[in-house]
Amino acid sequence: MQIGSGETGTPPLTLTGPQLQFPAMPTPKKVVFSYDPDEFEDFVKEWVPALNTKYVRVERHGGSGDHGIDVAGYLTPQGLEGDWHNYQCKHYGDPLTWSKAAPEMRKMFAAAVRGHFTVPKRYVFVAPMIGRSLVRLFAKPSDTRRDFLEDLKSTRDDVITSLSNSQREAVEKLAEGTDFSMFETVDMDEMIALHRTTPHWATRFPQPQVARPQIMVPPPEHGPDEARYVQQLLDVYRERWGDTTSSLEQVAEHRQASEHLRRQREAFYSAESLRLFARDASPEGHFEAVLDDVFDIVVEVADGIYSLGWERLQAVLNSAGQVELTETILTKYVRPLDRKGVCHHLANEDRLTWCQEGDT
Repeated sequence: MQIGSGETGTPPLTLTGPQLQFPAMPTPKKVVFSYDPDEFEDFVKEWVPALNTKYVRVERHGGSGDHGIDVAGYLTPQGLEGDWHNYQCKHYGDPLTWSKAAPEMRKMFAAAVRGHFTVPKRYVFVAPMIGRSLVRLFAKPSDTRRDFLEDLKSTRDDVITSLSNSQREAVEKLAEGTDFSMFETVDMDEMIALHRTTPHWATRFPQPQVARPQIMVPPPEHGPDEARYVQQLLDVYRERWGDTTSSLEQVAEHRQASEHLRRQREAFYSAESLRLFARDASPEGHFEAVLDDVFDIVVEVADGIYSLGWERLQAVLNSAGQVELTETILTKYVRPLDRKGVCHHLANEDRLTWCQEGDT
């Protein structure tokens, strides 16, 4: 029987342990609403790199003397002297409105006139709640500029009244020549969805620790998802024991090969159960991080010179047990058998090959 010949009628794979159940926890949105202004700025700084924009670096400026910059994303190494984006954080108990946004906009233009920085390409107001009227106004940049210039003429804001006459004229001229589509708001649900993709999500919004379900029991028949790593094992067996182990039927009759294959399938499904657990209980990419950690170390072992693929396989499996994994919320769930199974997952993707040309 060749690999995959038993696919028809193969029973579905299931976890033998209980299903994951999480106790009720405050939603991330409620958690963000509870932040004080400083913690909210930290949250925004974590979120900004998740945007599609490729920033050279992201810095938090919030505090006295920040000239209206809370979090800055730099598009060039020139920082505030080149192209950049400003994320203005406003954490209030009520929605952000024009009366609260306009003073920040005036502060930005005044600081630009005074030479503290160039006008940003984007100016994004970030707040847990945004007033609908502000969203509608920003949707019409020409109306936004008109309202800003009208307010500028009558404002008693110290940021403007402290300017000289020539500086006030410069602010007005700068605003007149600025495309006010640069001013935006961001939806909190969108922020939270993007923050979920960052490494900070797991530490900022930790889930209660749950028991990992029992490992999967390999089904009697080899499934299609096992084809490549099992074929690689057949190559190893044929190289070591000859044509008496060229097929799965022959391996089943060979005591050493059949026992070895059984153990490797148990390891593969142990790692597979970890992958499914990670999919349901941890942020995306954490199982892949385990794969990469193991691969980065064992690939150097696999590149060694060996007489047989069997020797390479054993050396790699042994070294996998010594890999120091990057600390994540998934790491504490990784068992020794998972590490061996991860090697077979890598072989299943052809990232590792046991029998190689040139083996002596």
